[in-house]
Amino acid sequence: MKKTYQITEYSSFARGKNITGYTYLPNYIFDILEEFILSNKNRDVEALEFMNISVRKGIGKVITAKNYVGIIEIKDGTTIEILPKIYSQEDVTEAKVKKLVMDMLKTLRKSPYKSLQVANVSVDKMNIFEIFIRMFINEVLLIVKKGLKSNYETIESNERVFKGKMKFAQQIKYNYAHKEQSYVEYDEFNTNCPENKLLKSTLLYLYKNTHSLKNKNDIKMLLNSFLEVEKSINYEEDFNRIIEADRNKKDYTTALLWSKIFLMGKSFTSFSGSKIAFVLLFPMENLFESYVAEVLRRNLNKSAYNISIQDKTHHLFDEPNKKFLLKPDIVVKNKKDNNIVILDTKWKLLSGQKSNYSISQSDMYQMYAYSKKYGAENVILLYPNTEKIIVSKPIEFKSKDGISVKVRFIDLFNIKESINQLIIEL
Repeated sequence: MKKTYQITEYSSFARGKNITGYTYLPNYIFDILEEFILSNKNRDVEALEFMNISVRKGIGKVITAKNYVGIIEIKDGTTIEILPKIYSQEDVTEAKVKKLVMDMLKTLRKSPYKSLQVANVSVDKMNIFEIFIRMFINEVLLIVKKGLKSNYETIESNERVFKGKMKFAQQIKYNYAHKEQSYVEYDEFNTNCPENKLLKSTLLYLYKNTHSLKNKNDIKMLLNSFLEVEKSINYEEDFNRIIEADRNKKDYTTALLWSKIFLMGKSFTSFSGSKIAFVLLFPMENLFESYVAEVLRRNLNKSAYNISIQDKTHHLFDEPNKKFLLKPDIVVKNKKDNNIVILDTKWKLLSGQKSNYSISQSDMYQMYAYSKKYGAENVILLYPNTEKIIVSKPIEFKSKDGISVKVRFIDLFNIKESINQLIIEL
C-alpha cells in the first residue's frame, strides 16, 4: 500500500530530509509535486496559490501549503493530503479536523457533498479521497438496491430475424450475398443508458485507484450489477445526453455529481499534471464562508430577520450605468426596524504581534464601501480562531462619520456558540 503524506495549511514539506518542524517528502515525490505546482502557477484559475515553493537556509527546497485543502493523488498511488489549520479551545485531533472538513463541504450548494455521512466511516484511518470514494459507493449501493434504470437504446445490427426498420444502404453494402440476413435499426429496452455507463466507468476508475480493501471489495461487488452495461467512452457526451434525455432520475443525481468529480475533475478548480492521477482541492475561503453562512442561516430567527447570502443588491457606481458589483458574503436585515448588518468572512489567521492584527487594508476599504452603499452602520469581519490573539476586549474600528467595523472570531469546533454570540450583536 502506497503511503499518504499529510500536512496542514501553512506547514511545509522538506525535500528528502527529516527536519523538526517540517514533513519529510521523498525526493522523487517532492519533484513531482514541484512540477505540478509550477505547471499550474501561470494558469488563470484564481491565481492558484495553493502551494508555495521556496528555499530555506540549511534546509533546502520546501513546499508550503496555502489556503487550499484536499488531496493530490500521484499516479504511483502516493497521496498528498492537506488539512486545514484549526485552533480551538477544544482538543484538535485529525479525526475531528476531517469531520469538520466534511461538515463544511456539506454546506456547498449544488454539490454531492450535501450527502456526506461520516458517522459510520473511520475518518482517522482514511484519507479524504477514500472517504469520498466511500460516499460514492454508498450512493451506488442505494441505486443497485432499487434496481438500475433502463432506457430504450437504438441499435443497428445485422440480424437473422427482421425487426425494427431496414437500413437499405447498409443492407446493400453488407448483405448483397447474404439474403438470409437483414441490416436493421431497432429500439431495445435495457440498462445500457448513459447514467449507468458513467457509473460503471467511475467504479472501474475507483477500483484501480482506491487503497482501501473494503472500498475495493465493495466496488467489485457492485460491478457485478453492471455486467450488461458498457463503460462510457465519452464522458462529456454522456453527461450531456443525461441532461437532454431525462431530468427525473433523482436517485442518480448525487451519484452522477460524484462521477463528474471523479471522471472529469469537476471540483472547485481544474488542475493539470503529467504524473498526477487525481486532484481535489478546495479553497478554505469558500468553505469557511459557506459553513458560517449556513450555520447562521439555520440559527437566525427567520420571523425577525431576513438573510441574504452573496448579496448582489448594489454596485459601487450607478452612473452612467451600474459598474463594479458589490457582493458581501452575508447581509442580515432586521424586519422590525430595517437595520442592516453586513458580515464578511476572511480565512486568515490574525496576529496580535502584527500591525492592525494583519488585517488587510483592502479588506477595510471593502467594508467601508459596503457600509456606505447598504446604509449599514454595523459591519462585522469574521475570522477563524487563532492562538496568536488573546481577545481581552472586542476589536472594533470606528470612523467619525458613524461607520463601525467589528472583528469577531469563529471557533469552528464550537461554531454554534460562536454564531449565537454573533446573533446577540445583530
